[in-house]
Amino acid sequence: MVIVIAIIGVMALVGLFFGLVLAFANKKLAVEMNPLIHVVEDVLPKGQCGACGYAGCQAYAEAVVLDKDVSPSLCIPGKKAVSEQVAKLTGKAAAEIEPQYAFIKCCQPAVGNNKYDYSGINDCLAATLCQGGPKECKYGCIGLGTCVKQCVFDALQINENGLPEVDEEKCTGCGKCATACPKKVIAMIPAGSHVSVHCNSLDTGAVVRKICKVGCIGCGVCVKQCPYSAIIMKDNLAVIDSSICMDKCDNSVCLEKCPSKVIRTYKISLPEIKNAV
Repeated sequence: MVIVIAIIGVMALVGLFFGLVLAFANKKLAVEMNPLIHVVEDVLPKGQCGACGYAGCQAYAEAVVLDKDVSPSLCIPGKKAVSEQVAKLTGKAAAEIEPQYAFIKCCQPAVGNNKYDYSGINDCLAATLCQGGPKECKYGCIGLGTCVKQCVFDALQINENGLPEVDEEKCTGCGKCATACPKKVIAMIPAGSHVSVHCNSLDTGAVVRKICKVGCIGCGVCVKQCPYSAIIMKDNLAVIDSSICMDKCDNSVCLEKCPSKVIRTYKISLPEIKNAV
């Protein structure tokens, strides 16, 4: 019994000794944080989206305060207002931030048009591990909502067609949903874009016709009809240069001439999708 008490006493003394050493080291080696970092962090939207290239808002706040080469305009969700505030706090020059929004490059309903019934984990990435996913179009939206789960601003929801739908008023353009999508169906496009290609398929027109009624068939009519050369064909898919289209186009002739009607106004409603299917 005496031996046990002695051992406990020795262990207590050892613990106390190391506790004092750690406390002393913590006080001596502590690095004081620049108070400006907390001020800058409070200005940021706290989405922790990583669009700035740093691991969260605090990491970016530290970088922009301590590193003279880090721009005060990297917070995409914060847009111009936050950029100007951070620039003022850090004594740097704010750069122009072009507002952008998430755009879903697919109109084929996720319900139906499948090659098999998927009953696995409710996650798009998990579904792609089985033959590339259940959808007949290997480039199309799977519709399991992985992007919705990743959106920290509650700007995405799955609509009645089983496709993600963007709430432009809530979307900050952080791009986190685009990064999460295994099919790369989500793209970030400039705010104010007139028209967009509502398709993500790189298949030939013959293949698209067999599996999708609303896909781009790669005919190139839009390229020939665009008077400003704002459209090119890349890997069987029409690609629009939004900067040219927004600056010059005033008649949207591509919408009228596209035989599959895959080129449409940026904001598309559910009735329009239903009528096209």
